Amino acid sequence: MSVRLVLGSTSRYRAELLRRLVAGFEQRAPGVDESPRPGEAPRERALRLAAAKARAAGAELRDALVIGSDQVAELDGRVLDKPGSAERAVEQLAACSGRSVRFHTALCLLDTRDGRAATHVDQTTVRFRALGHDEIVRYVEREQPLDCAGSFKCEGLGISLFERIDNEDPSALVGLPLIALARLLRAAGVALP
Repeated sequence: MSVRLVLGSTSRYRAELLRRLVAGFEQRAPGVDESPRPGEAPRERALRLAAAKARAAGAELRDALVIGSDQVAELDGRVLDKPGSAERAVEQLAACSGRSVRFHTALCLLDTRDGRAATHVDQTTVRFRALGHDEIVRYVEREQPLDCAGSFKCEGLGISLFERIDNEDPSALVGLPLIALARLLRAAGVALP
């Protein structure tokens, strides 16, 4: 079955991951307000935003499968947003030192032909090793993880910050759970592999 495939994200990380499954897709900026809602749990925030991104990116399409995804990092119930600055990244990594951070990576596959949406949330727990201030600063200077929830890139040097990663899908920590996405795409009629 041939269907138009749209990634509702401008993230280069998510696009790189999606290319593992399919060669032809387009990217659309979803333009979604990502502000948290009062009392919203991190898992529910990730799921709400993934669905909102899929709907926004597919709003004018009638012939597509639209992928929305969002990731929320949580330390002791507190959300770790994208740091945006080197100083904030250093602060976040110092707070994570020797502790576990939970990442909720949500996925929504919207079929604009019939309006159906299928969702999934992957949960990954990352155990950080004890980090010294100088190594945190060196890491942030070298990798510049300013647009990453949790202030690291696990697909790069960030892996050196960890003691362990516990999850079902290693691609989820990068930002798009491919195992679940492949399942949802097959259910929507896309032949994989």
